[in-house]
Amino acid sequence: MALLNDFKTARKVVRTMLRSRRNRRRVAGLMDEHPLPAPGSVSIAVYFADTKVNLYQIRQWYAPLAELSKRFPVSIIARSPSSVLALWEEAPVPTVYLRRVSELEQFVSEQPLKIVFYVNQNAKNFQMFRYGRMWHVFINHGESDKMYMTTNQFKAYDFSFVAGDAALDRLSYKLWDFDLKRKAIPIGRPQADHFAGELPYTPDDRTVVLYAPTWEGDRDAAAYGSIESHGVALAKAVLASDTHRLIYRPHPRSGVVNEDYKRANIDIIAAIAEANESDPSVQHVYDDGKEMGWQLVAADVAITDVSAMVYDRLATGKPLIVTRPVSEHAEIDEGGYLGSCEWLRADQAGDILAIAQRVQFDAEAKERLGYWAERHFGDTTPGSATARFHAAVESLVALWHRHAQIHIGDRHVSEVDPFEDDEDESPSAE
Repeated sequence: MALLNDFKTARKVVRTMLRSRRNRRRVAGLMDEHPLPAPGSVSIAVYFADTKVNLYQIRQWYAPLAELSKRFPVSIIARSPSSVLALWEEAPVPTVYLRRVSELEQFVSEQPLKIVFYVNQNAKNFQMFRYGRMWHVFINHGESDKMYMTTNQFKAYDFSFVAGDAALDRLSYKLWDFDLKRKAIPIGRPQADHFAGELPYTPDDRTVVLYAPTWEGDRDAAAYGSIESHGVALAKAVLASDTHRLIYRPHPRSGVVNEDYKRANIDIIAAIAEANESDPSVQHVYDDGKEMGWQLVAADVAITDVSAMVYDRLATGKPLIVTRPVSEHAEIDEGGYLGSCEWLRADQAGDILAIAQRVQFDAEAKERLGYWAERHFGDTTPGSATARFHAAVESLVALWHRHAQIHIGDRHVSEVDPFEDDEDESPSAE
């Protein structure tokens, strides 16, 4: 068994390496179509060092970045060939491919960067942190009560944009000696101002149920995924109903760690296809598209795991149910919304239709939802979060100019690390 596992691992490494090299050849062939921006033309950059599998983390920022680019020149910095190929096709702002540290150094020396945004905690972020004459700002890829939201890595950034009062309380409780008032800037959820998209079905009298689970996680403390424990029974109940429509949007990493979790995901997708084939008028949806937003607005009731999807839905103020993790080791912060949310236990999954009916129309449930939406996001009036996002950016740009004047006479020296390995041929660099 050990020998078989070693063989599978080696085969996976070889496949990844070959795919990486193919992607690099494709990138090389397209470089002329995507020239670097002119020197002195980029004020704000979004740094994305991850591979294509985590593109969902930056995709949700596409619309806010496009809006911000009307005020400031914005570019995305990609470090992975698989990512840049996708970003060249779909991102609404220019993307530059800087695989080598030396290329990153050259870009920084040519561009008057004032702010660099980060959507995740990739280890390669530290290659960008080296450069001191700009603000490094963590904007994250969602708002949630997962342990990821209070990691001590927040301290590595000059500033962090957070959603609202709940995030500030969370950070004040978890992070020791963190200058919360200066470093954490509430902006709400600007993505919610852009929730839109064309529906893949024709609306009718059916109650639309969105089930948007997360992946299984790579450790016990983050085992929030519900596809295996709740999902199959839940989906079967909705698919069997004559009055409901299911939108199933699983996390793109579902099943990467656990084969049983992967199999449950495949079973739900197959069940949706079978239901649609039996009666095309029901129009159930398996959604693996790049566009995010219409699902949250269209659903009459949403069911999510403990993830950022909870808070994306919360920002709409519409009925929401959260699956209770079956793992006793999963960390759940019930000091905030999760302490008052509508939980769905695994043994209740088959009764989801009755539970959804109650949550949708119960006055007390609606009142709780409204309270927590404001606590997490502040003013949720359309356009308000975008205004706060732009105000925060403008404030940091003004602060940059003040410091630029203070340091106008400083001698500029190279910030490159002579011990940094500039050649990254590892499969993980794909």
